[in-house]
Amino acid sequence: MEEVRGSSTVGATFERDWTKGSIVRNLLSLWWPMAISGLLMSLGPTIDMIWVGRLGTHSIAAVGVAGMAVMVINSLRIGLYQGLRAIVARFVGAGDKRGANLVTQQAFVIAVAFSIFTAIIGQFFSEPILMLLGLEADVVASGAAYMRIQFVGGVTMSLWGVAEAGMQASGDAVTPMKISVGARLLHVALCPFLIFGWWLFPRLGVNGAALTGVFSQGIAGGIGLWFLVSERTRLRLTFRNFRFDGNIIWRMLKIGIPAGINNMERSFADLVLMWFIVPFGTIAVAAHSLAGRMDGFIHMPSSGLGQSAGVLAGQNLGAGKPERAERTGWLAAGLFTGVMVIASLVIWFWVEPLVRIFNATPALVEIASTFLRIQIVSYMLFGIVMVLMNCLNGVGDTMITMLTTLITMWLVVVPLAYFLPRVTDLGVYGVRWGIVSGTIIRGVIFAIYFKLGRWKRKKV
Repeated sequence: MEEVRGSSTVGATFERDWTKGSIVRNLLSLWWPMAISGLLMSLGPTIDMIWVGRLGTHSIAAVGVAGMAVMVINSLRIGLYQGLRAIVARFVGAGDKRGANLVTQQAFVIAVAFSIFTAIIGQFFSEPILMLLGLEADVVASGAAYMRIQFVGGVTMSLWGVAEAGMQASGDAVTPMKISVGARLLHVALCPFLIFGWWLFPRLGVNGAALTGVFSQGIAGGIGLWFLVSERTRLRLTFRNFRFDGNIIWRMLKIGIPAGINNMERSFADLVLMWFIVPFGTIAVAAHSLAGRMDGFIHMPSSGLGQSAGVLAGQNLGAGKPERAERTGWLAAGLFTGVMVIASLVIWFWVEPLVRIFNATPALVEIASTFLRIQIVSYMLFGIVMVLMNCLNGVGDTMITMLTTLITMWLVVVPLAYFLPRVTDLGVYGVRWGIVSGTIIRGVIFAIYFKLGRWKRKKV
């Protein structure tokens, strides 16, 4: 990797040393493009849900549950991106341009190979997975078709995942943001045409939503790869004289596998929680799916702050500045909490009109709105959870985040979500209170571990 020179589009931003200067200014400089990218990432599924909501509650349930199932499988690939982020950030902080390029090469090959494997698996097991959840037949049929398209599309979408992770970890968050804007505008424009069959397009329903997402992300991946190999970002990628590097692959996997398992634990637990919701009816399933999409949309702008803190923490450790890395984490957690306070006020006073944007069924609006108001309790600690988890992942200390998720999900969230609806009068809302309890405990664990500082000595 070499810094790009001779172009007005790069200049000081690509040459900037993120391990120097004001921590808050560096955080905000990386945060705003990451926040926009995160918003746009959430906007795709949210747009799908808005249009799919016009097809009825069964379609909302199908897309919501199928999306969760896809995330379980895709979590390992996303973990690979975390291994890429951590090592590229260290290399960039240490000034090792060649190493950052080598890591990005290996990540592209592994991500595409893994996506091909999961695409094959997904074609055979999509319907059995949804049937295990006890969903109604029409929900299973629509959801399985949606899942199969998403699995196949994962092959091209993996290109964008690696390109975005590599560019952001190097300190260039603006380029992937620009690509995301273009891809999402394409998504917004195309989605209703494929769902409802407008103009010359066939009416594909739920499948149209899946195809739109896959197509737009595939376009983003192709553009991202072109930017990398044509020296239009801080990373200069070349596959000339490419060879597999077992040491680099193993280093990525040591970080990426725990991160992937961490994501899988959360995604699989989400499926289990959905299983607990199913007995309360399709309206409850749709409300849970809708609340989850809206919750993710709320998190994304602020989670960009966590990602930027992770990049800066990794680069600061690479530059031999562990204390600066720690200050970055705490400052970002405080800023994140401030944003979540504002989001909580919006939810408390205006959640019903927001839910009606997707579907105005009275029962769905009531349940989804209550779900989101309960979630406010966890928002006060979510800054600590999201930021410190990203800092730990950003420096390559992914084992603690995996173990914390394992403990809280399976010893706290799942048991409480199962028993509260049965032993109290909370009903379906007991599931959401179980989710909130897990977030609170994770926040306490991450804060203590981060303060102890063992992560500062982590080698990648």
